[in-house]
Amino acid sequence: MTDKFKDIRISNYSYNLPEERIAKYPLNERDASKLLYIENKEIKHTRFKNLSSLLKKNDLLIFNNAKVIQARLHFQKETGAKIEIFCLEPHEPADYNLSFQAKEKCRWKCMIGNLKKWKTGSLNKQITINSTNYILSANKIGEINNSVIVEFNWKPENCTSEKISFGQILDYAGKTPLPPYLNRSAELKDKSTYQTVYAKHEGSVAAPTAGLHFTDEVFNDLNNKGITTCELTLHVGAGTFRPVKSETIKGHSMHEEHFRVEKSFLKEMTERKGRRIAVGTTSVRTLESLYYIGVKILQNPDYQEELFLSQWEAYELPDKFSAEQSFGALIEYMDKKGKDYLDARTQIIIVPGYIFKVIDGLITNFHQPQSTLLLLIAAVIGEKWKKVYQYAMENNFRFLSYGDSSLFLVQKVFAKN
Repeated sequence: MTDKFKDIRISNYSYNLPEERIAKYPLNERDASKLLYIENKEIKHTRFKNLSSLLKKNDLLIFNNAKVIQARLHFQKETGAKIEIFCLEPHEPADYNLSFQAKEKCRWKCMIGNLKKWKTGSLNKQITINSTNYILSANKIGEINNSVIVEFNWKPENCTSEKISFGQILDYAGKTPLPPYLNRSAELKDKSTYQTVYAKHEGSVAAPTAGLHFTDEVFNDLNNKGITTCELTLHVGAGTFRPVKSETIKGHSMHEEHFRVEKSFLKEMTERKGRRIAVGTTSVRTLESLYYIGVKILQNPDYQEELFLSQWEAYELPDKFSAEQSFGALIEYMDKKGKDYLDARTQIIIVPGYIFKVIDGLITNFHQPQSTLLLLIAAVIGEKWKKVYQYAMENNFRFLSYGDSSLFLVQKVFAKN
Protein backbone atom coordinates (compact mmCIF):
# COMPACT_ATOMS: atom_id res chain seq x y z
CA MET A 1 0.00 0.00 0.00
CA THR A 2 2.89 2.34 0.64
CA ASP A 3 4.76 1.69 -2.63
CA LYS A 4 3.12 4.57 -4.52
CA PHE A 5 4.26 6.93 -1.77
CA LYS A 6 7.76 5.50 -1.46
CA ASP A 7 8.30 5.72 -5.23
CA ILE A 8 7.80 9.51 -5.30
CA ARG A 9 10.82 11.06 -7.04
CA ILE A 10 12.34 13.98 -5.17
CA SER A 11 13.44 15.61 -8.46
CA ASN A 12 9.76 16.39 -9.11
CA TYR A 13 9.79 18.68 -6.06
CA SER A 14 12.48 21.13 -7.00
CA TYR A 15 12.66 24.77 -8.02
CA ASN A 16 15.41 27.31 -8.56
CA LEU A 17 16.24 29.17 -5.35
CA PRO A 18 18.88 31.87 -5.92
CA GLU A 19 21.11 32.59 -2.94
CA GLU A 20 19.96 36.21 -2.82
CA ARG A 21 16.36 35.11 -2.16
CA ILE A 22 17.29 33.38 1.09
CA ALA A 23 16.55 35.74 3.98
CA LYS A 24 19.79 35.97 5.95
CA TYR A 25 18.25 38.19 8.63
CA PRO A 26 14.67 38.75 9.86
CA LEU A 27 12.70 41.92 9.29
CA ASN A 28 12.82 44.50 12.08
CA GLU A 29 9.10 43.98 12.66
CA ARG A 30 8.09 40.33 12.78
CA ASP A 31 4.54 40.84 11.53
CA ALA A 32 5.63 43.03 8.60
CA SER A 33 6.51 39.93 6.60
CA LYS A 34 4.46 39.01 3.53
CA LEU A 35 1.69 36.44 3.87
CA LEU A 36 0.67 34.43 0.81
CA TYR A 37 -2.78 32.85 0.67
CA ILE A 38 -5.18 31.29 -1.83
CA GLU A 39 -8.69 32.73 -2.23
CA ASN A 40 -11.21 31.42 -4.77
CA LYS A 41 -8.37 29.50 -6.44
CA GLU A 42 -6.42 32.75 -6.91
CA ILE A 43 -3.03 33.29 -5.26
CA LYS A 44 -2.81 36.58 -3.36
CA HIS A 45 -0.74 38.14 -0.61
CA THR A 46 -0.97 40.64 2.22
CA ARG A 47 1.07 41.43 5.35
CA PHE A 48 1.23 38.94 8.20
CA LYS A 49 -0.24 41.53 10.58
CA ASN A 50 -3.51 41.01 8.67
CA LEU A 51 -3.67 37.27 9.43
CA SER A 52 -6.89 37.52 11.46
CA SER A 53 -8.76 38.88 8.41
CA LEU A 54 -8.12 35.57 6.60
CA LEU A 55 -9.43 33.37 9.42
CA LYS A 56 -12.89 32.68 10.83
CA LYS A 57 -14.39 32.99 14.28
CA ASN A 58 -13.87 29.74 16.25
CA ASP A 59 -10.83 28.72 14.19
CA LEU A 60 -8.23 27.06 16.39
CA LEU A 61 -4.53 27.83 15.86
CA ILE A 62 -2.11 25.20 17.17
CA PHE A 63 1.40 26.35 18.08
CA ASN A 64 4.64 24.54 18.84
CA ASN A 65 5.97 26.27 21.96
CA ALA A 66 9.40 24.62 21.78
CA LYS A 67 12.28 26.90 22.76
CA VAL A 68 15.59 26.92 20.90
CA ILE A 69 18.65 26.21 23.05
CA GLN A 70 22.08 27.68 22.48
CA ALA A 71 23.20 24.30 21.23
CA ARG A 72 26.60 25.03 19.65
CA LEU A 73 29.59 24.89 22.01
CA HIS A 74 33.01 25.91 20.73
CA PHE A 75 36.27 24.55 22.12
CA GLN A 76 39.90 25.08 21.17
CA LYS A 77 42.56 22.43 21.74
CA GLU A 78 46.06 23.27 22.93
CA THR A 79 47.19 22.64 19.34
CA GLY A 80 44.93 25.48 18.20
CA ALA A 81 42.42 23.18 16.49
CA LYS A 82 38.85 24.43 16.85
CA ILE A 83 36.15 21.88 17.67
CA GLU A 84 32.41 22.54 17.64
CA ILE A 85 30.05 20.35 19.65
CA PHE A 86 26.46 20.61 18.49
CA CYS A 87 24.15 19.29 21.21
CA LEU A 88 21.26 17.44 19.57
CA GLU A 89 19.31 15.78 22.38
CA PRO A 90 19.91 14.51 25.92
CA HIS A 91 21.16 10.96 26.36
CA GLU A 92 21.61 10.58 30.13
CA PRO A 93 19.40 11.67 31.70
CA ALA A 94 17.24 11.33 28.56
CA ASP A 95 14.60 13.71 29.89
CA TYR A 96 15.09 17.27 28.64
CA ASN A 97 14.14 18.97 31.90
CA LEU A 98 16.32 16.70 34.03
CA SER A 99 19.27 17.19 31.70
CA PHE A 100 18.96 20.98 31.76
CA GLN A 101 18.67 20.91 35.55
CA ALA A 102 21.76 18.68 36.04
CA LYS A 103 24.33 20.42 38.27
CA GLU A 104 27.54 18.42 37.68
CA LYS A 105 27.40 16.25 34.58
CA CYS A 106 25.18 14.95 31.79
CA ARG A 107 25.51 13.15 28.46
CA TRP A 108 24.18 14.35 25.12
CA LYS A 109 23.92 13.02 21.59
CA CYS A 110 26.00 15.44 19.54
CA MET A 111 27.36 16.28 16.12
CA ILE A 112 31.04 17.19 16.14
CA GLY A 113 32.56 19.76 13.83
CA ASN A 114 36.21 18.99 12.95
CA LEU A 115 35.91 15.56 14.61
CA LYS A 116 39.10 14.32 12.95
CA LYS A 117 41.07 16.77 15.12
CA TRP A 118 39.55 15.35 18.32
CA LYS A 119 40.83 11.80 18.53
CA THR A 120 41.39 11.45 22.28
CA GLY A 121 41.35 13.38 25.54
CA SER A 122 39.12 16.01 27.06
CA LEU A 123 38.14 19.36 25.64
CA ASN A 124 38.12 22.13 28.24
CA LYS A 125 37.10 25.76 28.37
CA GLN A 126 36.61 28.39 31.03
CA ILE A 127 33.23 30.07 31.36
CA THR A 128 32.55 33.15 33.46
CA ILE A 129 29.03 33.43 34.87
CA ASN A 130 28.12 36.17 37.34
CA SER A 131 31.83 36.88 38.02
CA THR A 132 32.50 33.20 38.83
CA ASN A 133 34.78 31.06 36.69
CA TYR A 134 33.66 27.54 35.76
CA ILE A 135 35.57 24.84 33.90
CA LEU A 136 33.54 22.94 31.31
CA SER A 137 34.95 19.62 30.09
CA ALA A 138 33.75 17.42 27.25
CA ASN A 139 34.65 13.75 26.72
CA LYS A 140 33.65 11.36 23.94
CA ILE A 141 31.91 8.31 25.37
CA GLY A 142 30.75 6.45 22.27
CA GLU A 143 28.56 6.63 19.19
CA ILE A 144 24.90 5.89 18.50
CA ASN A 145 22.83 6.35 15.32
CA ASN A 146 25.41 8.59 13.61
CA SER A 147 25.72 10.75 16.73
CA VAL A 148 28.59 11.02 19.20
CA ILE A 149 27.76 10.62 22.89
CA VAL A 150 29.54 13.40 24.79
CA GLU A 151 29.75 13.61 28.56
CA PHE A 152 29.89 17.14 29.91
CA ASN A 153 31.31 17.91 33.35
CA TRP A 154 31.50 21.35 34.91
CA LYS A 155 32.45 22.83 38.24
CA PRO A 156 33.48 26.20 39.66
CA GLU A 157 37.18 26.90 40.07
CA ASN A 158 36.41 27.79 43.69
CA CYS A 159 34.72 24.79 45.31
CA THR A 160 32.69 27.08 47.58
CA SER A 161 31.01 28.83 44.66
CA GLU A 162 27.45 28.07 43.64
CA LYS A 163 26.85 25.10 41.33
CA ILE A 164 25.03 25.90 38.11
CA SER A 165 22.84 23.86 35.76
CA PHE A 166 23.67 22.61 32.29
CA GLY A 167 20.89 24.86 31.01
CA GLN A 168 22.82 27.85 32.36
CA ILE A 169 26.03 26.52 30.77
CA LEU A 170 24.39 26.44 27.35
CA ASP A 171 22.72 29.80 27.81
CA TYR A 172 26.00 31.54 28.67
CA ALA A 173 28.50 29.58 26.57
CA GLY A 174 26.49 28.26 23.63
CA LYS A 175 25.68 29.85 20.29
CA THR A 176 22.36 29.93 18.43
CA PRO A 177 22.11 26.93 16.05
CA LEU A 178 21.26 28.82 12.88
CA PRO A 179 20.31 26.71 9.84
CA PRO A 180 23.31 25.83 7.65
CA TYR A 181 21.78 27.48 4.58
CA LEU A 182 22.11 30.94 6.14
CA ASN A 183 25.86 30.62 5.60
CA ARG A 184 26.77 32.97 8.43
CA SER A 185 27.82 32.83 12.05
CA ALA A 186 25.26 33.41 14.78
CA GLU A 187 25.12 36.93 16.16
CA LEU A 188 23.95 38.08 19.58
CA LYS A 189 20.60 39.30 18.25
CA ASP A 190 19.83 35.85 16.81
CA LYS A 191 19.38 34.65 20.38
CA SER A 192 16.08 36.55 20.46
CA THR A 193 15.10 36.82 16.79
CA TYR A 194 15.51 33.06 16.15
CA GLN A 195 12.93 32.42 18.87
CA THR A 196 9.16 32.72 18.85
CA VAL A 197 7.58 35.19 21.29
CA TYR A 198 5.66 32.29 22.87
CA ALA A 199 8.59 29.86 23.28
CA LYS A 200 8.47 28.02 26.60
CA HIS A 201 10.02 24.54 26.71
CA GLU A 202 13.75 24.30 26.03
CA GLY A 203 15.11 21.55 23.82
CA SER A 204 14.89 22.48 20.13
CA VAL A 205 17.98 22.94 17.99
CA ALA A 206 15.96 24.67 15.27
CA ALA A 207 13.14 27.15 15.62
CA PRO A 208 9.55 26.35 14.59
CA THR A 209 9.99 29.20 12.15
CA ALA A 210 6.37 29.64 11.07
CA GLY A 211 5.81 31.16 14.49
CA LEU A 212 8.51 33.82 14.11
CA HIS A 213 5.98 36.18 12.49
CA PHE A 214 3.62 36.34 15.47
CA THR A 215 3.54 39.38 17.73
CA ASP A 216 1.43 40.49 20.69
CA GLU A 217 -0.54 42.67 18.30
CA VAL A 218 -1.34 39.72 16.04
CA PHE A 219 -2.45 37.66 19.04
CA ASN A 220 -4.70 40.51 20.18
CA ASP A 221 -6.33 40.69 16.76
CA LEU A 222 -6.91 36.93 16.77
CA ASN A 223 -8.46 37.04 20.23
CA ASN A 224 -10.74 39.95 19.32
CA LYS A 225 -12.08 37.96 16.38
CA GLY A 226 -12.83 34.90 18.53
CA ILE A 227 -9.95 32.82 17.17
CA THR A 228 -8.50 30.60 19.88
CA THR A 229 -5.04 29.14 20.35
CA CYS A 230 -3.48 26.11 22.04
CA GLU A 231 0.04 24.75 22.33
CA LEU A 232 2.00 21.53 22.01
CA THR A 233 5.73 20.88 22.27
CA LEU A 234 7.86 19.15 19.64
CA HIS A 235 11.61 19.51 20.05
CA VAL A 236 12.80 20.31 16.54
CA GLY A 237 15.92 18.34 15.63
CA ALA A 238 18.76 19.10 13.25
CA GLY A 239 17.42 16.36 11.00
CA THR A 240 14.80 18.79 9.76
CA PHE A 241 17.54 20.24 7.51
CA ARG A 242 18.75 16.85 6.25
CA PRO A 243 18.55 16.86 2.43
CA VAL A 244 16.93 14.04 0.49
CA LYS A 245 19.84 12.46 -1.38
CA SER A 246 18.05 9.39 -2.76
CA GLU A 247 16.20 9.47 -6.09
CA THR A 248 12.99 8.27 -4.49
CA ILE A 249 11.63 8.87 -0.99
CA LYS A 250 11.98 5.16 -0.28
CA GLY A 251 15.71 5.67 0.19
CA HIS A 252 15.38 8.54 2.68
CA SER A 253 15.45 7.84 6.41
CA MET A 254 13.32 10.37 8.26
CA HIS A 255 14.66 11.81 11.52
CA GLU A 256 12.97 11.18 14.86
CA GLU A 257 11.67 13.95 17.10
CA HIS A 258 10.30 13.98 20.64
CA PHE A 259 7.02 15.67 21.50
CA ARG A 260 4.81 16.26 24.52
CA VAL A 261 1.15 17.25 24.79
CA GLU A 262 -0.96 17.99 27.85
CA LYS A 263 -4.26 16.23 28.53
CA SER A 264 -5.94 19.64 28.47
CA PHE A 265 -4.64 20.12 24.92
CA LEU A 266 -6.24 16.88 23.73
CA LYS A 267 -9.54 17.83 25.39
CA GLU A 268 -9.42 21.20 23.62
CA MET A 269 -8.85 19.41 20.31
CA THR A 270 -11.86 17.12 20.81
CA GLU A 271 -14.25 19.82 22.03
CA ARG A 272 -13.41 22.63 19.61
CA LYS A 273 -15.68 22.66 16.52
CA GLY A 274 -13.84 25.22 14.37
CA ARG A 275 -11.13 24.58 11.80
CA ARG A 276 -7.79 23.37 13.12
CA ILE A 277 -4.97 25.47 11.65
CA ALA A 278 -1.46 24.24 12.45
CA VAL A 279 1.24 26.86 12.85
CA GLY A 280 4.29 25.25 11.27
CA THR A 281 5.19 21.86 9.85
CA THR A 282 6.31 20.67 13.29
CA SER A 283 2.78 21.19 14.62
CA VAL A 284 1.42 19.27 11.63
CA ARG A 285 3.75 16.33 12.21
CA THR A 286 2.84 16.21 15.89
CA LEU A 287 -0.93 16.36 15.32
CA GLU A 288 -0.98 13.74 12.58
CA SER A 289 1.33 11.49 14.62
CA LEU A 290 -0.98 11.81 17.61
CA TYR A 291 -3.86 10.61 15.46
CA TYR A 292 -2.11 7.40 14.42
CA ILE A 293 -0.71 6.72 17.89
CA GLY A 294 -4.32 6.99 19.06
CA VAL A 295 -5.31 4.51 16.34
CA LYS A 296 -2.77 2.05 17.73
CA ILE A 297 -4.41 2.34 21.14
CA LEU A 298 -7.91 1.99 19.65
CA GLN A 299 -6.76 -1.25 18.06
CA ASN A 300 -5.24 -2.45 21.33
CA PRO A 301 -6.75 -0.87 24.48
CA ASP A 302 -4.09 -2.60 26.57
CA TYR A 303 -1.29 -1.02 24.53
CA GLN A 304 1.95 -1.19 26.52
CA GLU A 305 4.62 -0.41 23.92
CA GLU A 306 6.52 2.85 23.58
CA LEU A 307 4.47 5.65 22.05
CA PHE A 308 6.25 5.94 18.72
CA LEU A 309 5.19 6.33 15.09
CA SER A 310 7.68 5.08 12.54
CA GLN A 311 8.26 6.62 9.12
CA TRP A 312 5.62 4.81 7.06
CA GLU A 313 3.12 3.60 9.69
CA ALA A 314 0.63 6.36 8.90
CA TYR A 315 0.21 4.84 5.41
CA GLU A 316 -0.32 1.32 6.76
CA LEU A 317 -2.59 1.82 9.78
CA PRO A 318 -6.38 2.13 9.32
CA ASP A 319 -7.77 5.65 9.13
CA LYS A 320 -11.46 4.87 9.71
CA PHE A 321 -11.54 6.66 13.06
CA SER A 322 -12.26 10.34 13.57
CA ALA A 323 -9.71 12.64 15.17
CA GLU A 324 -12.06 12.94 18.15
CA GLN A 325 -12.11 9.15 18.59
CA SER A 326 -8.34 8.94 18.37
CA PHE A 327 -7.70 11.78 20.80
CA GLY A 328 -10.35 10.35 23.12
CA ALA A 329 -8.42 7.07 23.19
CA LEU A 330 -5.26 8.98 24.10
CA ILE A 331 -7.06 10.71 26.95
CA GLU A 332 -8.31 7.36 28.28
CA TYR A 333 -4.77 5.97 27.98
CA MET A 334 -3.43 8.88 30.03
CA ASP A 335 -6.17 8.42 32.63
CA LYS A 336 -5.19 4.76 33.04
CA LYS A 337 -1.55 5.77 33.47
CA GLY A 338 -2.44 8.58 35.87
CA LYS A 339 -0.69 11.15 33.66
CA ASP A 340 -1.57 14.72 32.76
CA TYR A 341 0.76 14.74 29.76
CA LEU A 342 1.84 12.37 27.02
CA ASP A 343 5.44 11.92 25.82
CA ALA A 344 6.06 10.27 22.44
CA ARG A 345 8.36 10.16 19.44
CA THR A 346 7.61 10.43 15.74
CA GLN A 347 9.40 9.65 12.51
CA ILE A 348 6.41 10.41 10.30
CA ILE A 349 7.02 11.54 6.74
CA ILE A 350 4.18 13.39 5.04
CA VAL A 351 4.24 13.21 1.25
CA PRO A 352 1.82 13.99 -1.59
CA GLY A 353 -1.18 11.66 -1.36
CA TYR A 354 -1.25 11.66 2.44
CA ILE A 355 -4.76 12.17 3.86
CA PHE A 356 -4.76 14.65 6.73
CA LYS A 357 -6.82 13.41 9.64
CA VAL A 358 -6.45 16.36 12.02
CA ILE A 359 -5.53 19.64 10.38
CA ASP A 360 -7.65 21.81 8.10
CA GLY A 361 -4.93 24.32 7.31
CA LEU A 362 -1.32 25.32 7.76
CA ILE A 363 0.68 28.49 8.34
CA THR A 364 4.25 28.00 7.17
CA ASN A 365 7.33 29.60 5.58
CA PHE A 366 8.82 28.76 2.19
CA HIS A 367 11.01 25.67 2.17
CA GLN A 368 14.09 24.35 0.42
CA PRO A 369 13.81 22.58 -2.93
CA GLN A 370 13.88 18.77 -2.77
CA SER A 371 13.18 18.74 0.97
CA THR A 372 10.75 16.68 3.04
CA LEU A 373 9.14 19.96 4.13
CA LEU A 374 8.33 20.85 0.52
CA LEU A 375 6.80 17.39 0.14
CA LEU A 376 4.56 18.20 3.10
CA ILE A 377 3.44 21.43 1.43
CA ALA A 378 2.62 19.47 -1.73
CA ALA A 379 0.58 17.08 0.42
CA VAL A 380 -1.46 20.05 1.68
CA ILE A 381 -2.16 21.88 -1.60
CA GLY A 382 -1.27 19.35 -4.30
CA GLU A 383 0.39 20.37 -7.55
CA LYS A 384 -0.58 23.99 -6.89
CA TRP A 385 2.66 24.25 -4.86
CA LYS A 386 4.50 24.96 -8.12
CA LYS A 387 2.35 28.01 -8.93
CA VAL A 388 2.56 29.16 -5.31
CA TYR A 389 6.35 29.09 -5.28
CA GLN A 390 6.50 30.72 -8.71
CA TYR A 391 4.21 33.49 -7.46
CA ALA A 392 6.40 33.95 -4.36
CA MET A 393 9.50 34.20 -6.53
CA GLU A 394 7.89 36.71 -8.91
CA ASN A 395 6.63 38.85 -6.03
CA ASN A 396 9.95 39.12 -4.21
CA PHE A 397 9.11 36.91 -1.27
CA ARG A 398 11.92 36.12 1.17
CA PHE A 399 12.60 32.39 1.57
CA LEU A 400 13.41 29.89 4.36
CA SER A 401 13.68 30.36 8.13
CA TYR A 402 13.85 34.16 8.34
CA GLY A 403 11.67 34.60 5.28
CA ASP A 404 8.01 35.31 4.54
CA SER A 405 4.93 33.26 5.35
CA SER A 406 1.92 31.55 3.82
CA LEU A 407 -1.52 30.28 4.81
CA PHE A 408 -2.88 27.16 3.11
CA LEU A 409 -6.10 25.23 3.60
CA VAL A 410 -5.87 21.47 3.08
CA GLN A 411 -7.03 20.35 -0.35
CA LYS A 412 -8.73 17.07 0.59
CA VAL A 413 -8.70 15.48 -2.85
CA PHE A 414 -6.53 12.39 -2.36
CA ALA A 415 -7.50 8.82 -1.54
CA LYS A 416 -5.40 6.57 0.65
CA ASN A 417 -5.51 3.42 -1.46
